[in-house]
Amino acid sequence: MRLAFSTNAFTHYRLDHAIESIAAAGYAGVEILADAPHAYPDLIDQAMVKRVRQTLERTQLAVSNINANCTFGYWKDPPPEPFFEPSLLSPDSVRREDRFNLISRVIQFAHDIGARNISITSGKMTGDTPPDVAQTRIVEMLKRVMEVAERAGIDVGIECEPGLFVEHVDELIALFDQVGSERLGANLDVGHCQVIGESIPEVIRKLKGRIWNLHVEGMPGKKHYHLIPGDLRDTFDWQGLTKALTEIGYDRFATVELYTMAHAPHEAAAKSFAFLSSLQE
Repeated sequence: MRLAFSTNAFTHYRLDHAIESIAAAGYAGVEILADAPHAYPDLIDQAMVKRVRQTLERTQLAVSNINANCTFGYWKDPPPEPFFEPSLLSPDSVRREDRFNLISRVIQFAHDIGARNISITSGKMTGDTPPDVAQTRIVEMLKRVMEVAERAGIDVGIECEPGLFVEHVDELIALFDQVGSERLGANLDVGHCQVIGESIPEVIRKLKGRIWNLHVEGMPGKKHYHLIPGDLRDTFDWQGLTKALTEIGYDRFATVELYTMAHAPHEAAAKSFAFLSSLQE
């Protein structure tokens, strides 16, 4: 595995500091948070693109992913937890359009800084939205997203998330067929697979050739809480993961995602790198 670390652990710091710190910890890649306070899409301009490109060149880091999963920057007072609205499933058509526009800007940002892929989520199915309506809506919206992505030459990975409309890998694979774009794939968070009871080796085999980035973290059983890999509470099967990835010839990044460690990101990055590097010795 090539190792990367997400800047969403560094939300108390500037983006350039986050990138530099991740490089100093030994990583080969960085995932950039496309949200407040780092690269919220509406605030991306050419000056930001230039700064990010210069920082990446100086640190010699590749971009493992542009993380557009959440939308804290859209709201004046968002809750202190993963926040997915507006989403591609929003009952409000204006909100759906807003989300489409945000994703389109992230795709352009990825192109401009030389990234290969971005990640998004489906959003939640609200109580007043029947499943068939939600399915039709997300397929329609994803077709539009993928038109933008294909023009820009960017892969889009959907992250299955416990509690969201698309939470199981089979649901994601069904979307591949319905949307019909070879650039639509997975931003596979293997901890989420553990939480919902999926077989991680089976998931990886099913998604062979369509995994654009991995999110990795420790997990305490089936509780959805991101731990430093190798934490004493971590029950994740790391050996099983590395074996499965080797079997499919996975050659993209494993990105550590520890938004839960915003109070100590430098320590989290160092400890994660030490543990994950030891798996490859």
